[in-house]
Amino acid sequence: MNPHSRDCSFLRLPGRRLLLAGLILSSLFGCSSPPVQAESSSSASGPSAAAEATATGSRNCKAIGDFYWEVGDGRGAVVSGAVGDDYSANKEISIASASKFVWGAYVLEKIGKNRQPDEATVEALTMRAGFSGFNPVACLLSRTVESCATSRSNASQTPGDVGKFSYGGGHDQRLAVDLGLGRYSADQLTREVRTYLGNDLGLSYKKPQPAGGMEGTPAGYAGFLRKIINGELRMREFLGADAVCTLPGRCPGARKSPVKEAWHYSLNHWVEDDPRTGDGSFSSPGLQGFYPWISADKKTYGIVAREVLRANAYWASVECGRDIRKAYFSGKAVP
Repeated sequence: MNPHSRDCSFLRLPGRRLLLAGLILSSLFGCSSPPVQAESSSSASGPSAAAEATATGSRNCKAIGDFYWEVGDGRGAVVSGAVGDDYSANKEISIASASKFVWGAYVLEKIGKNRQPDEATVEALTMRAGFSGFNPVACLLSRTVESCATSRSNASQTPGDVGKFSYGGGHDQRLAVDLGLGRYSADQLTREVRTYLGNDLGLSYKKPQPAGGMEGTPAGYAGFLRKIINGELRMREFLGADAVCTLPGRCPGARKSPVKEAWHYSLNHWVEDDPRTGDGSFSSPGLQGFYPWISADKKTYGIVAREVLRANAYWASVECGRDIRKAYFSGKAVP
């Protein structure tokens, strides 16, 4: 302490609004002031502040490295940010299995506003159509939807898996053929889907694979999620519809699932309703770490966006995204 300074403890005024007044009075009395400490992110409160603190500070979010994130409603982004320099709202990346959510929305629009999906379509969109041997590697040289659907084991339907949940892209691939899109290239598939969902989304197929062939920007995908929230797409009324049990060992009707929690699967999207960890959100995690979600009340959406070739990248993004979602709705940062 400066021996010539005076004790100004009586001037240590509470509250941020009085900080400036305290500093002025300290100067007038010629005394030293205690150092001002920045507010810890762990004490952040309010939806946006809590989400920001969690995205940069939670254990699960720190574990995934660089990423872009966003939380919004039907009007647009409410809060967003980027960790590191690799990702932004307008950077195009592969969204992998997040393509499924888009494809499901397209199918519902194509069916028509006053029509319900038939049993075969529901089986395909809930991954119970029996096309469980799909291997995207077999499609590396495929130029059309049908050539991918019929390449090697992709053409086979497993009778014992019909009516059983078995996660994979074969169900959507076969459905696309059944809908008359077999000869479509990736570009043609893009134009077809945009015709029903809108050209403003900026989502496109880089491979003719409905279940996993899309790329796009977080901003473009956020626009898609907002269309659902706002009821511009039929998917809003079908969120959680016809959901099936997915966890092998606990569900007699489940064969294969990448999720180790007791989620359900609706029309090309997950329902995060595990009794222990779930909050009922609807989501569609992508293999390389793209994680979009819509809240259980269908009013809020969120995205964690990154593209990495790493085992369980999708699940690491889910854990970070759930932390951000919890923080946003609770108003308290998640450590």
